[in-house]
Order: sequence, then structure tokens, then C-alpha cells
Amino acid sequence: MPLDVKDLTVLLIEPSTTQSKFLKNMMSDQLISNVDVCSTGKDALEYAQKQQPDLIISAMYFDDMNAIEFLNVLRQNPDTQDLNFMLVSSETDKQMLDDIKQAGVLAVLPKPFDKRAFFTALNAAKDTIEVEYMELEDIDVESLKGLVVDDSLTARRHVVRLLQACGIEQIVEAENGLQAIDIIKSEPVDFIISDYNMPHMNGEELANYLLNSEYSYLPILMVTSEQNSSRLSAVRQAGVCALFDKTIGPASLKDALRAALNS
Repeated sequence: MPLDVKDLTVLLIEPSTTQSKFLKNMMSDQLISNVDVCSTGKDALEYAQKQQPDLIISAMYFDDMNAIEFLNVLRQNPDTQDLNFMLVSSETDKQMLDDIKQAGVLAVLPKPFDKRAFFTALNAAKDTIEVEYMELEDIDVESLKGLVVDDSLTARRHVVRLLQACGIEQIVEAENGLQAIDIIKSEPVDFIISDYNMPHMNGEELANYLLNSEYSYLPILMVTSEQNSSRLSAVRQAGVCALFDKTIGPASLKDALRAALNS
């Protein structure tokens, strides 16, 4: 029986009683009833270790730590490192938001947020749990091999989980563009998903290398928090098939991969 959003188990980390009630009502509208609330990071970490919720929805600040510190601990524990995470916060500091995205999250929603964005994130959590195989013309999804390039281990692990939710199990990883090129030269891959900002060789340099090499046929998708329009324009000119924010969900990734591999 297919998993439904209403079947999700959710941990809400929110020190504000008013905000907690508001978010619980939002989930109740989607018939999600299995919601537990913690007000501190310590209590939430203990809960996550024991209960393994399908999704953690969190504020940025608690009395004992912030969401970045919480995520760092969460991602270091093998039992909790792959748990889905969504931030709901009025935080505007770009560095703090980038640090959150680097840890592999499904969504970063501002206050007040768009209800559609909230529901999209709930569905993304469902999709990471329920594997749905893509339909591709004349391509066996199980035979596909993807290359994930990112200097952040947690960011790579997040993309790997999204690919697995699409039914793709053969995945190799690289920390930067130079490592990616070594892998491409040594073993066949069918597509590449790369970060933009990386040491030694960034995503744009990798895309330009591919465009002017014997590997120009390889589809490359880029996941980045880069906002500079001229840099993003240069990336598109290098032949990147699609650009995504770090909070990409399984459905968006699946659609982009389908388009890139079918073209």
C-alpha cells in the first residue's frame, strides 16, 4: 500500500508554544496526527535516537543550542544521520542559512511561509521513504550509475538518498571536480550531480571541462546556493542541464533527471 503524507511521523522542535500550535494545526490539515514536540535540542536528539521520526521540523534557535549545532550532532550519528529535516525560521543571515542547507535538508521556510511550500516539503519527506522508479524511454533505471560531486559529506549523502528514492542505487561520489574527472576516466557513469562551490575545481570548471571533452554527452545537473546571476549564467552556458537550490526534493530531481536522460 503506497505511503501517504498523513502516515508520516513528525518531530517538531519548537520552544514557542504559539508557533508549535500553529505548525501542528498545519499538519492536522493534512491529517498528520503522529506529531511529538520537543522544546530543546538535547531532548530532540534523545527523541530522534529512540523514535527515528520520518521528518524533523525545527526552529533555528532553542535555549540550549541552535539548529546548525543540532544538525551537526544529528548527522554525525549513524542512527540519525539520514533523518529528513525542515527548518522554519525568520533567520535572514545568508551564512547561517547556507550552513543549514549544506547539512542536507528538505526545505528552509521563512516566517510567514507559503503553505504550498510546506506541503511540498511534507511530500518530499514521503518521497524519500517511498521509492518510486522513474519511467525513462529505452533506459533501465536499475542499470543507471550516477556521480555525485560535493565537498560536503552530508550534502552528498542527502543527494544520494534522493537518488535512491528515485530507484537509482548505483552511485559513486567525489569531493571536487578533479576527483570527478578521475572517476569519469576510470569508470562509466550516466549522469553527474554537482555542487557549485568546491575547492580545487568547482562545478562551473567541471562543466566547462566536460563540455570541451569526449565526455560532453554526459548530462550534468548542479545543486547550489549561489545567487550571483553572472556566475549562474556562466554555468548555464557551460551546458548544465538544470540548476537547483540545495533544498531540492525527490520530485524535482526526478523530473530533471527524466528530462536530461530522455533528451
